[in-house]
Amino acid sequence: MAKRANGEGSISRRKDGLYHGRAYVTTTSGIRKRVSVYGKTREEAHQKITNLQAQDNQGVPTPDTNVTVEEYLAYWLAGIVKAQRRPKTYQGYESVVRVHLVPALGKRKLRTLRAAEIRNWLGRLATTCQCCRHGWDAARTEPKCCAAGECCRSHLSRRMVQSVHAVLRNALENAVREELIVRNVAKLVQVPTPDYGIGKGLTVPQARLLLKESRKDRLHALYVLALVMGMRRGELLGLHWDAVDLERGTLIVSSNLQRVKGELLLGPTKTASSLRTLPLPPLVVEALEEHRERQAQERAAAGDRWAERGLVFASRVGTPIEPDNLRRSWYPLRRRLGLDLRFHDLRHTCVTLLLDLGVPPHVVRQIAGHSDIAVTMKVYAHASLDEQRRALGALGERLG
Repeated sequence: MAKRANGEGSISRRKDGLYHGRAYVTTTSGIRKRVSVYGKTREEAHQKITNLQAQDNQGVPTPDTNVTVEEYLAYWLAGIVKAQRRPKTYQGYESVVRVHLVPALGKRKLRTLRAAEIRNWLGRLATTCQCCRHGWDAARTEPKCCAAGECCRSHLSRRMVQSVHAVLRNALENAVREELIVRNVAKLVQVPTPDYGIGKGLTVPQARLLLKESRKDRLHALYVLALVMGMRRGELLGLHWDAVDLERGTLIVSSNLQRVKGELLLGPTKTASSLRTLPLPPLVVEALEEHRERQAQERAAAGDRWAERGLVFASRVGTPIEPDNLRRSWYPLRRRLGLDLRFHDLRHTCVTLLLDLGVPPHVVRQIAGHSDIAVTMKVYAHASLDEQRRALGALGERLG
């Protein structure tokens, strides 16, 4: 057998049957060390060595046994999250790590992290002013930390505390898979479940009035799609004409427009379930045909300034619409109608009205592109007071 090259790695079999692989890589401490990996088969151990060396060649350091939480999280973000998750997900994880995890737990050794200190820290997050880091029940005297001249008590919501816990749990789970720690202590910690708002939604008369009033708006077709098809804001703004077939009456939801780190990015849909093909009812086909004619007029008026991107909903010069700028159209429209609801509530309206019509929940889930039917039922599916009255009245009549 030919002699292995220096640093190529070696594999041997232990007495317990596991295969022990070793290779020299640069660790998070900046030292080049011989790191061990284990596998049930020689191929598994060899693959782990190959992955380590590939990361090393890309400049991603490997955590060592004395790595701190901060060092490990930096490795996890660069080598795992950034490579495998979507840019928006990476941006959210990086923010949680930088703002919450590193300041609180960064200096701790990864292998000595305990469930009790995570539990106590998460408890303090919910009762600490995020402006001055003053614990509300720590002392009666509140330091000045905002324009009001006193502690503003801008605490984290339950949802945010849950997100912080989830990021730490995911990071430690990867450390378990890489055999850096024996167990994921974050899994031993429970956090309060946040209360998800149901959203207001529109009645049928209100929805009809909105569609009638929005006909004056250049984005009328967008409101039609939001109400009738239940599409998300990013899905609407990332929709291309190539995905629309007005002759056959179909639409493919396959892209999503988001702002990530100051840059507008056109990426895949939110989840795999969000990728869907939908039939277009006549109301939607008519609105899209009118919108296409209006866009052709805007293209001619813009002349050389027009930047063709193939977007269904674009600016007056063809460029993508900033998601937050959609408010410039939506806020005046809802003000004219005397409504107080988010743009996302149009999607909620679509799902609720479909359920009120008796459409099976699994069909509504496919239309909305929910990842799970539980999302459809838990977050959206609530009967109106009239529906409840009719249901209980029918039961009363049957029993009477």
